[in-house]
Amino acid sequence: MQTDLTYSIPLSVYEKFPRCESALTDGRDVRVYFEKKARKKLPKYCYFLKKSLDARHKNDIRVVLTVRFQDNDMMQELKSPKLTDLRAKESEGKRVVVCGAGPAGLFAAMTLLEAGIRPILLERGRDVDTRSSDVQKLKEEGQLLTFSNVQFGEGGAGTFSDGKLFSGVSSSKRDAILRTFVKFGAPRSILYEAHPHIGTDYLRNVVRNMREDFVKRGGRVLFERTLCELTVENGRVVKVFHCSSVDGSDIEELSCSALILAIGHSSRETFYMLHDRGVHLESKDFAIGVRIEHLQKNLDHAQFGELFENEILRPAIYKVVAPTSTGRKLYSFCMCPGGEVVCGSSEDSGVVTNGMSEYARDRENANSAMLVGVSKEDFSDDAWDAGIRLQRDLEHKAYTLGEKPYFAPAQRVEDFHMKRATETFGKVTPSYRPGVTGANLWDILPREVAMTIDEGLTLLDKKIRGFDDADAVLTAVETRSSSPVRIRRDEKGESLTVKGLFPTGEGAGYAGGIMSSAIDGIHQAESVLQSFFS
Repeated sequence: MQTDLTYSIPLSVYEKFPRCESALTDGRDVRVYFEKKARKKLPKYCYFLKKSLDARHKNDIRVVLTVRFQDNDMMQELKSPKLTDLRAKESEGKRVVVCGAGPAGLFAAMTLLEAGIRPILLERGRDVDTRSSDVQKLKEEGQLLTFSNVQFGEGGAGTFSDGKLFSGVSSSKRDAILRTFVKFGAPRSILYEAHPHIGTDYLRNVVRNMREDFVKRGGRVLFERTLCELTVENGRVVKVFHCSSVDGSDIEELSCSALILAIGHSSRETFYMLHDRGVHLESKDFAIGVRIEHLQKNLDHAQFGELFENEILRPAIYKVVAPTSTGRKLYSFCMCPGGEVVCGSSEDSGVVTNGMSEYARDRENANSAMLVGVSKEDFSDDAWDAGIRLQRDLEHKAYTLGEKPYFAPAQRVEDFHMKRATETFGKVTPSYRPGVTGANLWDILPREVAMTIDEGLTLLDKKIRGFDDADAVLTAVETRSSSPVRIRRDEKGESLTVKGLFPTGEGAGYAGGIMSSAIDGIHQAESVLQSFFS
């Protein structure tokens, strides 16, 4: 027997529930409340399916809770999540190589292993622990390793983010992915929160645990190895070559029947190599902009009124968009409450910004990308790499304005509106490290983008009071929210021009974020299984 019930619970009532919520709980206080509402005895086991916040009326904020009551225990489903139902047949002489250990590559590799195939996983960056030290060194000393940074390394770019796990992509794989994260150490709350997130601190542990399990069960992971060459015969990939990510030496070859290419959106030199080997790439629309920072407590107050200090409500999050007279929209992306702005650079002499939060989301500032879409009409030409060249140009401009290596140009919102360089910051202290340099961001951003941000911030203040605060900080430049290229694939998931090559995830232009990348990785692994092992 199974019963699902949803109730909108007044905050004053919900506050009396114990704060030890999990997806598996006897939920005694919840049970009493739901049985009283339902006026009947409910089945033994109680699971939270979804929890969201309704703050439309600040004098009557409610928690909307959906609970499943059933007779059988759900614990086993969490212990052994199933990514695929496919099983590989005899695989003598057939090898699958997965390139990239971000969510797309990692879940592709795990899916293959679950089906009976032992893939080789190549990752240009370092393991997550060494990579974390490299990122910290960049923050403290301004020293960038181009193969181990916020973009490259075990776990992909999402490892140093807020760890958001919600996506606009609808898929039956979603629950299996969430349960897999929980199995390897993520908080159980991700199973029912309306906007689940892991946080960079939990995510690093989860990624490590996933890799250790993958290796224990027979998979191979090669770190600091860059895909540097392909051999294509009769229109099909038959070999891959990988080399040291440090200096390009120590080239080794691997024969393969299939290559799952999950290289991420910043593997620019790999894009050029693929193009030279006849892989079809094309430019696609993407977005550029800045990171905006506010005091988190001010956002909390704007959204929750006098209850803004209530720990059940905090921290406030937002997702906003503002159409402007430029014909373009300003929109938020990857909002990180209680977090920090981080350096997302992966090439020498270029500054890129990104956002990151730990699970607690308890730092002073909130930040979010404020983005404006750009398309082929904004590029200098219609070549497949026009977007890459635009990104590089903006990132280099940002770098040159920094007073020290990898310092980012930053500006108070009031100064941005006045088109003047910032000399001193106000009540919002920029969180970006290794540091910022006061600048005029109109000197970096394309005019249409800057005009859209200028007007859009004022419009968004009507939606969230204080959004256009004079002391809010803009830090530049945000260019890596999505891939500027797409590696076209057919209905089976293979490259249009090179068979056996399966473009996957964000770098291929088919995903955007941890969840959608993981989903795409599973689907592409299943395509490989059906094409080569069915």
